[in-house]
Amino acid sequence: MPLRARLAAGLAAMLLAGPAAAAPDPALLGDRQAFIADLLGQMTLDEKIGQLRLISIGPDMSRERIANEIAAGRIGGTFNSVVPADNRAMQNAAVQRSRLKIPIFFAYDVVHGHRTIFPIGPGQASSWNMQAIERGARVAAIEASADSLDMTFAPMVDIARDPRWGRTSEGFGEDPYLVSRIARAMVRGYQGDATSRRDSIMASVKHFALYGAVEGGRDYNVVDMSPMRMYQDYLPPYRAAIDAGAGGVMVALNSINGVPASADTWLLQDLLRRDWRFGGVAVSDHGAIKELIRHGVARDDREAAKLAIRAGVEMSMADELYLNELPGLVKSGEVPIADIDRAVRNILGAKYDMGLFHDPYLRIGRAADDPPDLYAESRLHRADARALARESLVLLENRNRTLPLRKNAILALVGPLADSPVDIMGSWSAAGRGTNPVTLRQGMEAAMRGQGRLLYARGANVTDDPALVEYLNQLNWDTKEIVQDPRPPAEMIAEAVAAARRADVVVAAVGESRGMSHESSSRTTLDIPASQRALLAALKATGKPLVLVLMNGRPLDLREASATADALLETWFSGTEGGNAIADVLFGDYNPSGKLPISFPRSIGQIPTYYNHPRVGRPFTEGKPGNYTSQYFEEKTGPLYPFGYGLSYTSFSLGDLALSSPVMARGGRIGARITVKNTGDRAGATVVQLYVRDESASVVRAVKELKNFQKISLEPGEERIVHFDIVEDDLKFFNARLEHVAEPGAFEVQIGLNSQDVERARFELH
Repeated sequence: MPLRARLAAGLAAMLLAGPAAAAPDPALLGDRQAFIADLLGQMTLDEKIGQLRLISIGPDMSRERIANEIAAGRIGGTFNSVVPADNRAMQNAAVQRSRLKIPIFFAYDVVHGHRTIFPIGPGQASSWNMQAIERGARVAAIEASADSLDMTFAPMVDIARDPRWGRTSEGFGEDPYLVSRIARAMVRGYQGDATSRRDSIMASVKHFALYGAVEGGRDYNVVDMSPMRMYQDYLPPYRAAIDAGAGGVMVALNSINGVPASADTWLLQDLLRRDWRFGGVAVSDHGAIKELIRHGVARDDREAAKLAIRAGVEMSMADELYLNELPGLVKSGEVPIADIDRAVRNILGAKYDMGLFHDPYLRIGRAADDPPDLYAESRLHRADARALARESLVLLENRNRTLPLRKNAILALVGPLADSPVDIMGSWSAAGRGTNPVTLRQGMEAAMRGQGRLLYARGANVTDDPALVEYLNQLNWDTKEIVQDPRPPAEMIAEAVAAARRADVVVAAVGESRGMSHESSSRTTLDIPASQRALLAALKATGKPLVLVLMNGRPLDLREASATADALLETWFSGTEGGNAIADVLFGDYNPSGKLPISFPRSIGQIPTYYNHPRVGRPFTEGKPGNYTSQYFEEKTGPLYPFGYGLSYTSFSLGDLALSSPVMARGGRIGARITVKNTGDRAGATVVQLYVRDESASVVRAVKELKNFQKISLEPGEERIVHFDIVEDDLKFFNARLEHVAEPGAFEVQIGLNSQDVERARFELH
């Protein structure tokens, strides 16, 4: 839209909302840099500092007080308010009552959907389908922007290799290449063609940086990591999001090598701004600036504010340290005004890029156009949610072809998660309501309607541990986190066993409640809770075929479950359409194609277990255990289910791997090709995965690294040649001097349908 038309639209929107108030020197709006410089030059110190404040809107806050604070120029943005009428009132205060009419922005944690909830991060990553993931983010942006939101604190791209960490459920797994691909897709989905479009929202990638590497998997804990590993394994997904155009960065809560991220000048200035050329806005995490005192690097509020602003944290989330301390720090000379101007310039730039100076009501719209029902079914995108949820499911076991099930059978559905609409949404379910999701029970009933019979029994509570129940209920969701059946456990199990004995097949929905895989929900075990394990043992004793449907936000210890079950389906937390999607797979209306984005360890004692670990001098050799190798002697070494693993209702075979040349010249490329055939009797999809192993380098390298993949669909008996190009950049790594180099020598190419079972070929880089 031409500038004149945008200005006219913006003024029209303000007239409809209330008395018009012209933005500063609108003639400059077409020149971003000049407009921001002009506006910055008119601001007082207090107005500048007000822009640095990001407040959380709570249900008990005085809306009149908030409006007065905005009108006084003391708030730059808000989060947690998702109702257009509420946000319109706050924007009115900004553009009608404040001196400079600077609009505020509205943010929210739109992590895996807004009103329509898509699968959690590990589930989406299990699809290995970038188009579907991007579509999910696009839908989230459409819904969030329609609710007047301008920014999301997502995508969350922290590499997670310790599943004890509760926030494993928010991210996309263990591999830097796969997570980087997803980071780019998510940013494109959220931001669309431009962040200034009405149906786009600005992405703020988090948590910068290394949050997934917290020691012991304990949330908020320290991170101590070599620079080489940092650059090689943990930083690439953030860089990918920024290169894709993410307008914001949320700074992590953890410390890195002794320096909290919120006070780390190297991280936020040298790396982020100078090396990566990030030009957006950096936002603290909730209360992080004040927490610098507890970290032990700041004596008091004054020093905490000074450290954060000097480091490069531009917006202070949910505390008042900048507001209270920066005026005095600037006047004393401890904080140069240039630091304040730099921060304000980036905040104003983000608002400009979101289109708010051209139209402060761009996403809020007119009061007359507010939907009569914010929760109307017509506002949901169920077809998109169901499509991505089906691709997110990973078939881990299917002995004796127990699955798919017959719709005309008598089935017993048991388990505390079989009919739990809140849990199936997973953590950070944004504006999703507990009345919207389709539960597994509802999905199976709909699929079987008019055919077989579904018997239901709860069988157990998620947990019978009173302390855990109390903790989860304190998370204060809209619905109680743990629904407890007051009956004695023995009575509940007896009811489930009676249903099982009447059925042809038993389906048990077990795992975690959503609050068990969440921020501040780190675990010391990865076990399925004892109450549910007792239920599974009783069901197994009936002798009936047993299908386990897992709902969880992290890899669990599945040794016992794997031995117990005839079929095992990992469904993560699959969202609004989860019940229908799971039923589609259980009954064979959709052939599962998901592949794990994170390794499942055999036990918690084997953590960390990840496929691309560094090579060692005495490696464990599968099938040849022996003393003095890198192994555990109590149990088999290596994952129970490896990265990239997932079964299908059909089978696939790989032909020989062929390379176009045995030599790659500098700056050249090599083609790799392999034939994939569907050798089963059903159409199906699989993910063909390309790994590269550097045989000899100046530093220890990974045993292999994912470098590309293709998801393909084949009819029964169909075969296809899959081609990959390998270029010099695929061979690069960060050496001991943090130079990104490809060193000459031998490389092994591996192609497989998971990270372990591969075909191999070699070439030399000259």
